[in-house]
Amino acid sequence: MAGFLTKMFTWWNGSTIGTDVFTRRFGKKVGEDQFGNIYYEGGMSTYGLKRRWVVYKGYADASSIPPGWHGWMHHRTDVPPPEQNYKAREWEKPHNPNLTGTALAYRPQGSLAVEGKRREVTGDYDAWTPGN
Repeated sequence: MAGFLTKMFTWWNGSTIGTDVFTRRFGKKVGEDQFGNIYYEGGMSTYGLKRRWVVYKGYADASSIPPGWHGWMHHRTDVPPPEQNYKAREWEKPHNPNLTGTALAYRPQGSLAVEGKRREVTGDYDAWTPGN
């Protein structure tokens, strides 16, 4: 029952019921990436192009799409990465998940989320006061 409710009311935990129905009806599996995301193609978009979509494995994080698949998803190429022996370029970095909202998020010095006391404000700052 929990699985059904998750599919019914959340879009960030994989595919929804609507996506599953559309995928079964129109989707043709094109491939899978190293993260377990599955890519599909089928139907037509409003621009006359074949519709392309991804069903994420686990949490839906668009930044987890590798560069080769990103190009295919955005119609920059018609050949999916498995068919063209895609090799990432030296300047393409591996995926780093977005850590915002987690304990591992970046917190610069002076942030309210960092433990300890902030440094005293120096004389180069004057607080704004209404009417000044």
